[in-house]
Amino acid sequence: MFTGIVEERGTVLTLSRGEGDARLTIQGGAQIPDLAVGQSIAVDGVCLTVIQATGVTFTTNLSAETLARTTLGDLKPHERVNLERPLKAGDRFGGHFVAGHVDGVGRIIRFESAGESKWMWVSFPTPLAIYIAPKGSIAVDGVSLTLLEVSNEAFSVCLIPHTLTMTTLGWKGLGNLVNLEVDLLSRYLQRLLAEQTMPDRSIVTRQLLHEQGFAWAGGDN
Repeated sequence: MFTGIVEERGTVLTLSRGEGDARLTIQGGAQIPDLAVGQSIAVDGVCLTVIQATGVTFTTNLSAETLARTTLGDLKPHERVNLERPLKAGDRFGGHFVAGHVDGVGRIIRFESAGESKWMWVSFPTPLAIYIAPKGSIAVDGVSLTLLEVSNEAFSVCLIPHTLTMTTLGWKGLGNLVNLEVDLLSRYLQRLLAEQTMPDRSIVTRQLLHEQGFAWAGGDN
């Protein structure tokens, strides 16, 4: 579990493709030396497992699923990526619940300056619209952000100076692709409501009430 509070930026050293998967090697910084083989780390919002670690350099595997559903397969040497280690028990919680499981890839379509901050508009895949609402949370390349304006095709967020400096979003340009993870709670809430929706609300029977957990199957009680 992560929070979307990026600890530092890493630099891509190599991306080696195999038969259907790939291996990604990244150089980190001061926060990275305590990484160990088998631990998790979020790279641009994608939860990955460390398979090699030497000093500030670590290597992870990218599965075919990761390559298909995230932007990591397009990384080039010397590109910067956002890094966050998993939340530890007792840590201060500053962002929102982030699982590191990307829901879709968005595209940056507009920027607008707002003093020292910057507004950014991102288009997103249509199926994600049900999870995205104004004042809700979203992770963009692993960065926890608050949704501002929301339409059926795009949303806006405000990048404050700290975010622009400490994450890769400060280097992004128009047309760049970004990993999106919707709020974890909204994802489960939508599934719960979908499962509980009655197909025909006009006919209420004892059997239907029983199936929904509101009555016994038989008897007069």
